[in-house]
Amino acid sequence: MASRGRSSRRKGVARTAGRQSRAARGKAAAAVADGAAASDGPHTNGLHRKGASIPGRLTAPVLVLNLNYVPVNVCTVRRAIVLVAKGKAELLEQRNDALHVRTFSAAHTAPSIIRLVYLVKRPFAPRRLSKKEVFLRDHYTCQYCGQRSQHLTLDHVVPRRQHGPHTWDNVVAACGRCNLHKAGRTPEEANMKLNRPPTAPQPNPYRILENRTILKEWQQYIPWQSPARSSGEPAALALAD
Repeated sequence: MASRGRSSRRKGVARTAGRQSRAARGKAAAAVADGAAASDGPHTNGLHRKGASIPGRLTAPVLVLNLNYVPVNVCTVRRAIVLVAKGKAELLEQRNDALHVRTFSAAHTAPSIIRLVYLVKRPFAPRRLSKKEVFLRDHYTCQYCGQRSQHLTLDHVVPRRQHGPHTWDNVVAACGRCNLHKAGRTPEEANMKLNRPPTAPQPNPYRILENRTILKEWQQYIPWQSPARSSGEPAALALAD
């Protein structure tokens, strides 16, 4: 019986030592990996730029134009280079920051705008009714007082307690103050006036640019003019329905 006890204690000590050694090896491997990642510096993913490193080089945005120069997507630098290399797109504009992508055989200039060599037909599906879509339709503006804000609420013109439907023509963006003042009344009952009657938004081929900062080289391919582009505000505030 005594020998069995000593044997079990030896096995327990051995298992504990094995776990400790595995933990030590794991910490050492993590330290090596951290050191390797830190030593990559500005040459991560084979990218080079004079003077500084750019975070998210291969994931930088690239505007994709259809054959008729209408924006159809915003992809990454990696995807854009693949499309150009396969002959599915052509390079129209390069990035203004002199960013290059180096492969095993060549160095490529990072694109900013590419154009497909074939026409892509994309049906415009109706927008799904949601809080975000209502705010985009109303340009993040309260439909009662006209205040523009990123902190808005949904208001039913005909309140739900009066059996108002949850539809595009009965939902508007409202600031908290106006929504609280209106409460469960209609605008007429609360002596409030809508800036414009709510309607379902029309299909918009430029929806892909909503809530995106428009780069300087993209501006010539976008049909509207807005001060939001020069101030760096989201493009969603300048989009028309």
